[in-house]
Amino acid sequence: MSESVEAPGPGHRRGVHRAWWVAAVACVAIVVAGAFSTMPGLLVDPLRDEFHWSRGSIGFASSVNMVLYGITAPFAAALMDRFGMRRVVGGALTVVAAGALLTTVMTAAWQLTLYWGLLVGLGTGSMAMAFGATVTNRWFVRRRGLVTGVLASGSVFGQMVFLPVLSWIVDHYRWRPALVTVALAACAVVPFVWFVLRDHPADVGREPYGARDFVPKPPPTRGAARRALTVLRDTARTGPFWLLAGAFAICGASTNGIMWTHFTPAAHDHGMAVTTASSLLAVIGVFNVAGTIASGWLTDRYDPRRLLAGCFALRGLLLLFLPMMMTATVQPSMMLFVVLFGLLDLATVPPVLALCREFYGEDSAIVFGWTNAAHQVGAAAVAFLGGVARDAFGSYDTVWVSIGSLCGVAALMSLVIRRPTATEGERVLTEERAGAAR
Repeated sequence: MSESVEAPGPGHRRGVHRAWWVAAVACVAIVVAGAFSTMPGLLVDPLRDEFHWSRGSIGFASSVNMVLYGITAPFAAALMDRFGMRRVVGGALTVVAAGALLTTVMTAAWQLTLYWGLLVGLGTGSMAMAFGATVTNRWFVRRRGLVTGVLASGSVFGQMVFLPVLSWIVDHYRWRPALVTVALAACAVVPFVWFVLRDHPADVGREPYGARDFVPKPPPTRGAARRALTVLRDTARTGPFWLLAGAFAICGASTNGIMWTHFTPAAHDHGMAVTTASSLLAVIGVFNVAGTIASGWLTDRYDPRRLLAGCFALRGLLLLFLPMMMTATVQPSMMLFVVLFGLLDLATVPPVLALCREFYGEDSAIVFGWTNAAHQVGAAAVAFLGGVARDAFGSYDTVWVSIGSLCGVAALMSLVIRRPTATEGERVLTEERAGAAR
């Protein structure tokens, strides 16, 4: 069933461009999806106390959730080409709400894996950055980097907004009301998605933001799963894909894999209180938002390869020096590390997405979904291997140095990416950057 198309007219030229409303609703959906990622850490102790389940069985559900979050993204991007963003995102919000509500009535550990791991993992994966890439690709010609940065920061912003609220609910009313809260938040966004989000500017008779001419809506692409796999097969034959995927795998290893998993226990090894270390991670999250938006702004103006290399190089230096900053108390050097690392944490997303767009055009959202899957694989590998190294060496120092060195490799990989031969699309992008610089 096709979406209704509004005829273009003079009224469409007044006021705020519809693209900004679409981006705003997309951001809200991503923020709510980010709220779900805060719940696993809040559920471990309550579930152990009530059901006496092992940490392994609880952690397995979270692992399934994380893996599906990464794998789902490219298929969701292909489904958006087939059925439209409105249907896919609305359905994803409904699925995560159902998964959260079903979790409140579970009685066995396998149900946690089914409801939280499978349903919530599939739903949140459908609203990962591949969704943000689809929005920017279709609705924006100019300011793509800025919009990408805002949407990429939405997930972290959701964690920042919901974490204190959900923590308070768990402390005062136990864990089930917290799950009901995130489920209701997801349901509340569905009407906005349905009435505001549109698949393509042509659906409302507009040109994309910054475009000079009206762009017809392409026909739906059938065989979404086949297309996602076909895009992977075709892009896997190109060098830039492996360089981007490899660099993004290192990105995942040096952020989700090591910092969000092992920073708190590593700081505790040096005598720092767990609550203090967790607060430092929260500060990193605050600066994530500013750093990602700034990176998007810079991506509109400068070569994304150099920007990406700079992010990796600086992140690597910070990780190399981190063992010398670890103390029982928070020193100025540690606060400097937290601020700088926060600014760099998600700053890699806009330039990677820009490079996917330059190389792979209309397939870029799906390609970015696959590179994001590599990001999750890198994160999962280091989350496991970091703990193994700590058990083997008695400290995390070797881990910080190893991951910092890998960031240097990622910086080199970013620089050796050869940009495609000049095309009309690249010329438009160059003009966009020139105009933004002016």
